[in-house]
Amino acid sequence: MRTLIILCLAVFLAIMVGWLLAVGKDILLPIVIAVLSAYVMSNASRALGRWPVTRLLPSLVRRLLLLVGFIGVIFAFNGVVIVAVRDLVASAPGYQANLERMVTQVMAMFGTAGNPDWQAVRAVTIDRIDMTGLIGGLAGSVGALVGVLFMAVVYALFLTGEAGSFAHKISVALPGQGQADKTMAVISDINDRIADYLAVKTLINIILACLSFVVLWLFGVDYALFWAIVIGILNYIPYFGSLLGVAFPVLMSIAQFGSITLTLLIAGMLTAAQMWVGNFLEPRMIGRRVNLSPFVVLVALSFWYAFWGVPGAILAVPMTSMLAIIFAAFEQTRPLAVLLANDVSVFERSNKPAALPHPDTHHPEVSS
Repeated sequence: MRTLIILCLAVFLAIMVGWLLAVGKDILLPIVIAVLSAYVMSNASRALGRWPVTRLLPSLVRRLLLLVGFIGVIFAFNGVVIVAVRDLVASAPGYQANLERMVTQVMAMFGTAGNPDWQAVRAVTIDRIDMTGLIGGLAGSVGALVGVLFMAVVYALFLTGEAGSFAHKISVALPGQGQADKTMAVISDINDRIADYLAVKTLINIILACLSFVVLWLFGVDYALFWAIVIGILNYIPYFGSLLGVAFPVLMSIAQFGSITLTLLIAGMLTAAQMWVGNFLEPRMIGRRVNLSPFVVLVALSFWYAFWGVPGAILAVPMTSMLAIIFAAFEQTRPLAVLLANDVSVFERSNKPAALPHPDTHHPEVSS
């Protein structure tokens, strides 16, 4: 009976958490982005503390400088996206005409222009593509993302200001023997692994975006900078993000040029850049900072995408990794952490409840 009650309570708790995630998306999403940004800025602040020029600055000053840079990047991103989307909406009728002309030429080439069967197929496929509507939907999604990022900047500003007193708050809130130390150890491990992962992943995505921009610029694709930014952002999504990142500019190049040959060349160059980053650069730079099973990553993508859409898919890996670290810190939930892990040897070397270790673990100062 006790087991049944616990199971029912667990199911009820899961339903409530899911309901809160769905209903509270507009509130929770900016907070999560702000917290993860604070982790990255904390590690970046420590890195600046090792440079000869900036190590003399107080920690708070370094954090504020990084926050100003973060705000500047957000506003620059906002400007590029707004201008690109506005011009894309204006160019949509021309893209629609190019697409229809290309389809007509291909059908004439194969002698199917007057075939009623092909005309019927075209009526339910190509003729239903509305470039203006597609780009308008993209504009709406981008506008929502800009709003979320603005709120994340506001939250990050206050988090950065309170970071210095966070350790003292933990010691006062958990005065029991060892409770504060255990909590700080968990937070330190989260700080270490998630901040490192996000920082390195961001650097990799910047490199990929630069390579993609060069390819798109050389081929004369419209709004190359905008599409390069889209590729870099979508590459945060494991497995599927790189495919989506290439698909958007490739599909737009079809509408722009109306040439299958040129589109295939662009697709080949962008895919080559993705493969080099995904198969060579990323494994060497990220390594095993996030010890999650590939199946768990796929489930996490589906779960967070269902509640928070594309931003949820981007945050799926760091959010799930944070849960794994918390599960590993307590004896009762440690089996869940083992099931989430890809390499369970880190658990076999220690039978005591501890924060989930990994080969590169070190313990920097704790941030909020």
